[in-house]
Amino acid sequence: MAPTTQGRLYFLDINIEAYPNQSGRILSCNADGSDLRELVTGLKHMPDGVIADPENGHLYWTNMGASMSNPDDGSIQRCDLADGGNIRTIVPTGILHTPKQLTLARPTNGRPSLYWCDREGMRVMRCDLDGRNVEVLVQTGATSADRDDKTNWCVGITVDADAGVMYWSQKGPSKGNSGRIFRAPVQLPAGQRPDSRTDIELVLGGLPEPIDLHLDAAEKILYWTDRGDPPRGNTVNRLNLDSAKDAHGKQHFKEQILTRKLHEGIGLALDEVNKVMFFTDLCGGVYSANLDGSNKKTLHADVGDCTGIAYVPATA
Repeated sequence: MAPTTQGRLYFLDINIEAYPNQSGRILSCNADGSDLRELVTGLKHMPDGVIADPENGHLYWTNMGASMSNPDDGSIQRCDLADGGNIRTIVPTGILHTPKQLTLARPTNGRPSLYWCDREGMRVMRCDLDGRNVEVLVQTGATSADRDDKTNWCVGITVDADAGVMYWSQKGPSKGNSGRIFRAPVQLPAGQRPDSRTDIELVLGGLPEPIDLHLDAAEKILYWTDRGDPPRGNTVNRLNLDSAKDAHGKQHFKEQILTRKLHEGIGLALDEVNKVMFFTDLCGGVYSANLDGSNKKTLHADVGDCTGIAYVPATA
């Protein structure tokens, strides 16, 4: 079913085909694909994750950096949501290696925060909306040898703000079928460190190559893209987190493939009200479908090399 209100999509074109001289863009269109516009152009440092803050009129995005082999040249920027103006770097280079998916958590009782995964930095991180108070919440490795092990690479992230729980993906090698999704409280246990916390839970393992995540917190359903090999890869998937426990109290999760045949699936956003999801692939496709995977539509077939995507309701 089509959206009953016309929200707006914001998505990234990384322009990776022009590497190392790429000029990435932030594009915007209506939820049905109409009214395509360029919001920001000339992004040189590989934009990957994007999230909107309509309450404050901002759009945030991560930049992976000028070179993925150059440590700590990633950054996070923001602009005005209305017109792409007033670009500001809130987390400068020198702190992040390769920031990937970005999300915003606004708990009912608590301060709002940005959360992201730092791929080659092997970290899950957060900060205030103005870039202050950067924190490392999870550290999966620290050495060059750790970095060579792609199972340590953190990529996608989503947060259940009121439950105080975050979910993230560690993608593993390309098409390697060793991707995993984890979860943990957003607060470190007292006296523990990000590299040795004991409250991390494996949600799913053995995935082809999980990338971006999105949680429907009200329904307790986790969605994600996977850019691994078919038949389980290049898909959008979901998992009911309220799955029944067995006689021993252990949960056995089983994912559901919603749609297939993406071309390096990356970005993911949901319109929970109208039961629609939006997703992108690296070959430039922007798509919509019902939350059960039906009624898949191609909104744009080739608008560059697409990474992250965000959705803003019309009433926001």
